[in-house]
Amino acid sequence: MTDPPTTTSETIVLIHGLWMTPRSWEKWVERFERAGHEAIAPSWPGLEPDVEAIRADPSPLKGLGVEQITDHYERIIRELERPPIIIGHSFGGLITQLLLDRGLGGAGVAIGTAPVKGVLALPPSTIRAGWPALRNPFGVNALTPLSPEQFRYRFTNAQSEAQSKEVYDRYYIPGTARPLFQAAFANFNPRAVTKVSRDKADRAPLLLIGGDLDHISPPAVMKATRKVYAKSPSTTEIRQYPGKTHWIAGQPGWEEVADYALEWAIAHHAGARAVA
Repeated sequence: MTDPPTTTSETIVLIHGLWMTPRSWEKWVERFERAGHEAIAPSWPGLEPDVEAIRADPSPLKGLGVEQITDHYERIIRELERPPIIIGHSFGGLITQLLLDRGLGGAGVAIGTAPVKGVLALPPSTIRAGWPALRNPFGVNALTPLSPEQFRYRFTNAQSEAQSKEVYDRYYIPGTARPLFQAAFANFNPRAVTKVSRDKADRAPLLLIGGDLDHISPPAVMKATRKVYAKSPSTTEIRQYPGKTHWIAGQPGWEEVADYALEWAIAHHAGARAVA
């Protein structure tokens, strides 16, 4: 494994997604800290940081929604000495965008992001990924567990069954259904909690990262997300990786993704500070 590039020290906030915990960022935290940065990966509100503890009692996940999660990370970020780099995966990518929309962060990276309001692309694989929760319209406050087979389709579809099971056993926890409902029906809700400003001039720079084999956030979703910000003068860029799935942050070759995300964020964060 090559060492990460070294540069000026930054504070990096890593936000995990649905069916995951901060443990999903363990390699990124180690890599960033080895390069001299401060990297923190807080849990969603009310959750134990330990995977096994959440599996034993997943009840704090019930009814947990996008607004509570975003508010939780806002409180954490406002206590920091300076605007951090915010990196989120899946629903963590959506939370990252909402935090930037609130004026937080020096730069943001949304990896395999869940859709903000205004994303109209809904590929069959995305529908299938959310179907275990969405098929029950009365289950908005329920849990949405995944079997190893369901997990493999959503996260590790480029890896063998045995490799996928290793990832499942180490990182998976049940999901909360509410964010899936909030994202899926946002375009029909004038007060959707996933809404961002389409033309915000002072939003921190945003990088969208995706994999062309991602079933949850396929390229069509990533391109539609970029289109949401088409009228914004703030920087929004997109980078797609061939052969990468929704498990892009842990899939073999994750180091390249981590280094690019950090280098891009530092470059744009530093530029923003220089202008200020």
